[in-house]
Amino acid sequence: MKKIFKSIIVVYSLLAVSIVSNSCNDAVDIDQPGIIDDDAIFTSVSNLNDFLIGSVYGNLDTNNEIYVGAVISDEVKPGSGSGGQEFQLHRYFLNNSEGLVSGIWLNHYRVINRVNRLLEGAGKITPTSSETAQYNSIIAQARAIRAFSYVQLESLFSTDMTNPSALGVILLKDIPDTDAKLPRSTNQEVYDFINADLDYARSVLAYSLPTNASARFYVDKGFVNALSARFNAYRGNYTLAKQYAQDVISNSGLTLTAATPITGGASGAFTNPTPPATLPVNQTSAWNTAFYGIASSFNPYRNLWNDSSRGEIIFALNRLATGNGSSIGTRWNTNTSTVSGVPMWFMGRNLFNLINVQGDVRRYAYIDPTSIIDLNYATSTAPINTDKLIIDKYPGKTSAATRNDLKLFRLSEMYFILAEAEVSANNLSVAQSLIQQVRTARNYLGLATTPVYTNSQIAYADILKERRAELALEGHRYIDLKRLAAKAGVTMDRNATDDIVTVTNLPNGDYRYTLPIPLDETAANPNCQQNPGY
Repeated sequence: MKKIFKSIIVVYSLLAVSIVSNSCNDAVDIDQPGIIDDDAIFTSVSNLNDFLIGSVYGNLDTNNEIYVGAVISDEVKPGSGSGGQEFQLHRYFLNNSEGLVSGIWLNHYRVINRVNRLLEGAGKITPTSSETAQYNSIIAQARAIRAFSYVQLESLFSTDMTNPSALGVILLKDIPDTDAKLPRSTNQEVYDFINADLDYARSVLAYSLPTNASARFYVDKGFVNALSARFNAYRGNYTLAKQYAQDVISNSGLTLTAATPITGGASGAFTNPTPPATLPVNQTSAWNTAFYGIASSFNPYRNLWNDSSRGEIIFALNRLATGNGSSIGTRWNTNTSTVSGVPMWFMGRNLFNLINVQGDVRRYAYIDPTSIIDLNYATSTAPINTDKLIIDKYPGKTSAATRNDLKLFRLSEMYFILAEAEVSANNLSVAQSLIQQVRTARNYLGLATTPVYTNSQIAYADILKERRAELALEGHRYIDLKRLAAKAGVTMDRNATDDIVTVTNLPNGDYRYTLPIPLDETAANPNCQQNPGY
């Protein structure tokens, strides 16, 4: 790693205390005016909590991995407002100097560094009896967040999470010396550390009340068990993946958010299209206004995406209209999620086709009504101008058209993990019923159907299909293709119109399904081994 900055600056705003690094890379080991030493910061449980909120939560961000995964895979196609940004990623020109990849690596290690500092500082504080519960909760939340960052890094930078002996990432258990040049650890070494953090957090934290809307912004037992389920699915330990996914489904108090009602209040008439001839259908302006309202919608599923409701969200990164944290909406649309908002990327055609079916609420929740949808897109001479599928899964907030919370864990993912675990145990009918439950929740007409799973390949393919639709643009597709496509007998699935050059798909097993270790890291740390192919 780069040299790690030993001091931090305390920045006070009118609204909250936020503790941030004086170096954008946490890599400067010098004294500067105004710097406050760690010993002066970690003096009380209150200060410890301020550091957790301002410097740990405040730096956690998954924007880059959501964006990189979408562009490399088959979720988006170039938009009419693009000037060519990240076209190289869309065409698989991926190398160790890619800034977005460096951003993923550095951001998670920044968070890990902050957690390590918090834990060291906590050792210098003796809480009173009335502070002990809060003190333990702070440590548990921090350790769970550290585990999350390691799982993210492993999923993107380890070649094979199912192989315990394969190279993982650099393991920072504490604050190393400034001249430390650590090698990459094995997956198993990283996994042991992740499990220790998760086990501790699980022993301290409880599930938050599902009616507590703001609870989704703080780590609780739901976060810990959802992360445990995902982590174990990624590494192929389906016994534990099933255990933790089922725990969240059974004990979180959350339920799958319904697709109904599809009309309400002053929404006006809604036309239920009959595929395929009448798809797509534009709705009335009154219905569009009522459904797509930024402040709120009459539709519960839409309200997940305008941030007016918790619904089935287990954990999300809070993105206030003004405040810290990146804006996810600007990844797809420069100004607003409308056709006039200078769209950088449109939704990929085959992803749109997947949700453009009768009764699927995602057809409306993910696509803005100003979209220009070309029924003859396949023969269009310029589909970038005739087939404008405007991404509206992140519609913004009031007074902040491009800012939305980042949904890190939702209940639907737990159903998918549980189904995947059942397939691994050859319980195909159980897996089928779990996928059917999600499809039913997303279909406002009650027309969802799931085929009979006659073998594991068909089952994995259908799970992958539903994950593609439900978890679109949430940072899953790239990883899912890496770990499930071969089992499912499918590949990446771009439409022929998804670029202005000849479209290609990464073959299963391609080295580019693992990101390169950034040049910044390998240049400063010769002990850090690069991934194959780079």
